[in-house]
Amino acid sequence: MTLNTTSRALHDLGLSAWFGGTLANAVALNAAAGEADLAGNKGAVANVGWDRWTPVNAAAIGAHLVGSLGQLAGNKDRVAAQQGVGSMVVAKTALTAAALGATAYSRALGNRVAQHTHVPVESGTQPADQTPTGVAQAQKRLAVLQWVVPALTGALVVVSSFAGEQQRAVAQRQGIVQRLLPGS
Repeated sequence: MTLNTTSRALHDLGLSAWFGGTLANAVALNAAAGEADLAGNKGAVANVGWDRWTPVNAAAIGAHLVGSLGQLAGNKDRVAAQQGVGSMVVAKTALTAAALGATAYSRALGNRVAQHTHVPVESGTQPADQTPTGVAQAQKRLAVLQWVVPALTGALVVVSSFAGEQQRAVAQRQGIVQRLLPGS
């Protein structure tokens, strides 16, 4: 088996940053924005934080995708030969697509909120009574999505761990035997 250290590192570091950054922002940044002194500054604080995170997140996602493609290319023979690996690849691809979609939608909603920097809000994802309707709707959706992205990327971490277990020699032997001799 070929050593794929670079693609594995890109895959893992990118996914780790994507997961960890969005989780940290959901746990800390959005709530911390609510601590600003003036209601009109709370959204601005959250916007600055998310705007700073966006290019790092984009680089992390890019690294993860490049690493994923490298891992797939490096393991193409095993994907074809070992029972269960193909379905794991399909699951990872579906989770990645869902995480990308949720991330893109979150960013679009974040941009909508960021256009109204100094409106009264309770926190980064909680509107105030005086928050304009469009901003309030976007914030309510972001309140859900801030947890969806880490949940999806966390699921990717779990599936990636399972994929690593599939690479053990004993798992490879069993998977190839099962593929060649169904029912064994």
